Amino acid sequence: MKIICGKHTLDLSHPVVMGVLNTTPDSFSDGGNYYAGGALDTDLALRRAEQMVREGAAIIDVGGESTRPGAAPISEQEELGRVVPVVEAITAELDVVISVDTSTPGVIRESAAAGAGLINDVRALERPGALEAAVATGLPVCLMHMRGQPDNMQRDPHYGDVVAEVAAYLRERQKACEAAGIARQRLIFDPGFGFGKTDEHNLTLLRNLSELAPSDIPLLAGLSRKSMIGRLLGREVDQRLPGSLALAMLAAQRGARILRVHDVAATVDVLRMQRLVDNPQ
Repeated sequence: MKIICGKHTLDLSHPVVMGVLNTTPDSFSDGGNYYAGGALDTDLALRRAEQMVREGAAIIDVGGESTRPGAAPISEQEELGRVVPVVEAITAELDVVISVDTSTPGVIRESAAAGAGLINDVRALERPGALEAAVATGLPVCLMHMRGQPDNMQRDPHYGDVVAEVAAYLRERQKACEAAGIARQRLIFDPGFGFGKTDEHNLTLLRNLSELAPSDIPLLAGLSRKSMIGRLLGREVDQRLPGSLALAMLAAQRGARILRVHDVAATVDVLRMQRLVDNPQ
C-alpha cells in the first residue's frame, strides 16, 4: 500500500511513525517547546524535526492549532504564522513527508504551496471551504472522527455503538471526498482516540480497529501520551511512555499503518521488533 504525498511516496506496506510537532503554546504535551521570548522559534522546530527524522519518522506532523480538550479556537492568520514558516523550513532542509494538522482552508492551501504532502484534519474537511481547498491541492487527506469541538467534545460523550457510528461517519466523509474529487487512494482514516470519547469508547475502538476502514484505506492511530493513559494507569504526561508504546503495538497489530507519536525513537524500536517477530528472515 502506497500513497503519493506531493514529491514523496509513502510506503505503508508496514506501519510507519508520524512524529508530532506542535507549534502551539498550549498543546497538552509539547506546547510551547518551540518558543523563545514568547515567539515561535522556527529553528527550534526545525531542530526537533531533524531529530525525529534521524530517529526514524516517515512523516512530520506540523500543527498550529491546539485541539486538546477545552482548547479555544484561533484565527486563520495566527495559525498560518505558526505553521507555514515551519513547513517551509522543513521542506528546505529535510527529505521527509510533511503532514499539516489543520482544518483551516487557508492553511491547507498555503501549507501545500510551501511543501506539505499530507493534510491531517481532525474535522474531516467539514469546516466551510476545507473540502474545496483540499481538492485544489491534490494531496492525500487523513479524515478523523470527532464528536463535537475541542472546547466541548469531552462533556459526557454518548454512543449507541461507538464502533458502528465512528465507521459510518468515516464512510460518509469518504463519500463526500470522492464526490468532490478526492480519490479513495488518497484517503486515510483516523478514529479520533480521545476526541469526544470516554476511556471505554477508546478501548472499544482499539479492540475493533480493523473494522473501522476497508482494507484499501490505511488507518492512523494517535494514542501517544493520551489522557486516558493517565487516568487508567495513574501517570502524568511525562510518565506515559510505557503506556504509549503498548498502545502503539496494539494498534499496529490491529491494522494501523500510521502511528502518530511524540516518542519517535522508542516507537520505531517497537515496530522493528514486531517486524522481526512477525517476518523472520
